[in-house]
Amino acid sequence: MKNLLKLNLLAALMLSIPAFAVDGMAVIDMRTAVLSTQAAADAFKALEEDADYASNLEEAQSLQAERQAIAEKLQKELETLSQEQIAQMQKDIQDKGKDLEFLAGKIQQAQEETAQRVFSENGAAMQKIIGELIQAKQIKVLLQKNETILFSDPAMDLTDDVTSMLDVAASEANTQSE
Repeated sequence: MKNLLKLNLLAALMLSIPAFAVDGMAVIDMRTAVLSTQAAADAFKALEEDADYASNLEEAQSLQAERQAIAEKLQKELETLSQEQIAQMQKDIQDKGKDLEFLAGKIQQAQEETAQRVFSENGAAMQKIIGELIQAKQIKVLLQKNETILFSDPAMDLTDDVTSMLDVAASEANTQSE
């Protein structure tokens, strides 16, 4: 068993060495690059100012506070409450939890829709910038940064470069349109 493990480890190491030896390799987290731009910050600020979103957020916070208060009261007064009161409080906690889940889903959906809109609005500019960086840095292999990459040298990460270039492109576009 140990020999099999050693053999697998050696095989994995041998296969991964060529990947580290490739000159011109880089990684990028395209989602982070786009969502770190000023345009994304502005879009999420506008979302926070949206009446429906703000109302849902406020209601969710209120429900969470009510739920927490009921849970604390139940814990504090557990020995003095009747079985009916305990059951009612548990039901109230459960009902508020369901309402909270529903609101959290609506809030998350609004955030995801905003992120998708920002991503789609910046997709063409991002592709152009990535192409320019590939040529300028002579990149031969570009990997999507995600959970399957165990380690990458921060110097190989293009995410911040793309974010900065997207911000510059957006400010230039705004300047030209004015």
